[in-house]
Amino acid sequence: MLISICIPAYRNVHFVRRLLDSIAIQTFTDFEVIITDDSPGAEISELIEQYSNKFPLLYQKNPTALGTPGNWNEGISKASGQWIKLMHHDDWFASSNSLQQFADNALRHPNTSFFFSTYRNIYEDSSPPKDMFRGIADSKKLSGHPEVLLANNFIGPPSVVMYRNNSGLRYDAALKWLVDMDFYILHPGIRRAYCIKEPLVCIGVHASQVTASAFRNRTVEIPEYLYELNKLGAGILRHMLVFDAYWRLIRNFGVRKTEDIREAGFNGNIPPVIVQMIQFQRRLPAVLLRFGLFSKLCMFACYLYCSYFKRSV
Repeated sequence: MLISICIPAYRNVHFVRRLLDSIAIQTFTDFEVIITDDSPGAEISELIEQYSNKFPLLYQKNPTALGTPGNWNEGISKASGQWIKLMHHDDWFASSNSLQQFADNALRHPNTSFFFSTYRNIYEDSSPPKDMFRGIADSKKLSGHPEVLLANNFIGPPSVVMYRNNSGLRYDAALKWLVDMDFYILHPGIRRAYCIKEPLVCIGVHASQVTASAFRNRTVEIPEYLYELNKLGAGILRHMLVFDAYWRLIRNFGVRKTEDIREAGFNGNIPPVIVQMIQFQRRLPAVLLRFGLFSKLCMFACYLYCSYFKRSV
């Protein structure tokens, strides 16, 4: 088996049907489908009976809901294919040869163990679809500094990724907002990641997604960025784009003292460089920090101060 398509399902049977329909028409057929189901009801198990004779399909109803990303990891743990293709239930393949293109690129680039494609955002609110091509221009950055993904996740969501099933790496259950970026940064093949230029996956964008509830939520973003900084080490802030990401985190959430970080729910170590950022911004009028150019200039001054005077990064 070449590819394992892992689908963590939770209700939304119409989304799962759309995804399974897109799998059923794939021209490439050397794959298996693994569905791990967190739904409280039987709607998903009833649906998959319609597909059991169309492709190899393993279904598991989780005894207790594993949540995000626990349910992702459950499906991945059952994969027997050489490659893992995680697909969220609200995403689907853009064409009948999407999986073929993933497989062809894996054969063309035998020394690469991490692939991602461009993708098409499809909005539930009827906004026009939007093709996302950021990864093509930015993928070279991954060879030296994969941590730049914390500043801009130009890879995209997990459904656009395919990686070799040999690392044992799993998604960090302590994360929700940064969970995909954390996984990408730590993947052993990320420095040689290859971006497929065609949009092979459609990403369903709607208000009920976990990312929608986490975006601009100070009790999610602040603890997760500080957790990630401790996990990866403050040395990642030597890259100015990453430094700027943390500068913007502090500015956007109006963090003016370390107690604000504690009130957001983070109880771990606050690295000295973060304390320096907070103190630096506290000396500046908050209204001026809203202006992009002024904020960038101040960030650069703080970066130089922390790098060459305080030596905190």
